[in-house]
Amino acid sequence: MKSPLILALATAATLATSLVPAQAGDVQGDAYDCQELWVMRNQMYKDAGYCFSTTRALTYFGNGGCTTSNHADLVLSGQDQQTLHAVKKSEARQSCS
Repeated sequence: MKSPLILALATAATLATSLVPAQAGDVQGDAYDCQELWVMRNQMYKDAGYCFSTTRALTYFGNGGCTTSNHADLVLSGQDQQTLHAVKKSEARQSCS
C-alpha cells in the first residue's frame, strides 16, 4: 500500500503533467511552491533510479533501489521529460534554490 504522501505526489505530478500543454510548459502557472516543485522533480529522479548525494535528498528520499548518480543515464518517458522541464521552468521563475 502506498503512503498518502506518495499518492498525493503522484496525483500532483499527474495533474501537473496534464496541464503542461495548456499552460505552455508551466506547472499550473506556478501554483506549486518551491518545496512542492523540489519534491516533484526529485520524485521523478528517484523513480528513474537516481542515487542522491545531497543531505536534503538523502533524508527525504533515501537511496534504496538507486542505480546511477548520473542524470544523463536516467531513462525518462517523453511525458516525464516534459513534466521535468515544466517543473524546472517553474522553479527558475520562482527563484527556487
